[in-house]
Amino acid sequence: MQLITCPWCGDREEIEFHYGGQAHVAHPEDPYAIDDEQWAQYVFFRDNPKGPFAERWVHSAGCRRWFNAVRDTVSHEFLAVYEIGAERPSIPSSTAPAVPQTRAKGQEASR
Repeated sequence: MQLITCPWCGDREEIEFHYGGQAHVAHPEDPYAIDDEQWAQYVFFRDNPKGPFAERWVHSAGCRRWFNAVRDTVSHEFLAVYEIGAERPSIPSSTAPAVPQTRAKGQEASR
């Protein structure tokens, strides 16, 4: 069983936690001012890098508090955990994520 470190409770088994999606996604300042395409972009499209990725997690069977974590999506190793609102910790360059590539409208990902 994998251990995840809660910033408040310490190391706990992964079954006590639930994934909450990509961290650091800013809510639109005026959601009523954006069109459907922009809203769909906000709601449905997230980065999917191979390597370190900032995510939101909740300790649902413990303190029930939300926190951010940097997890390697290849090895599933948690590289850092930090409170929401705190600055994302720097990750050593050997494990730094690749810069996500943004596709132009109508362009499909290459396989």
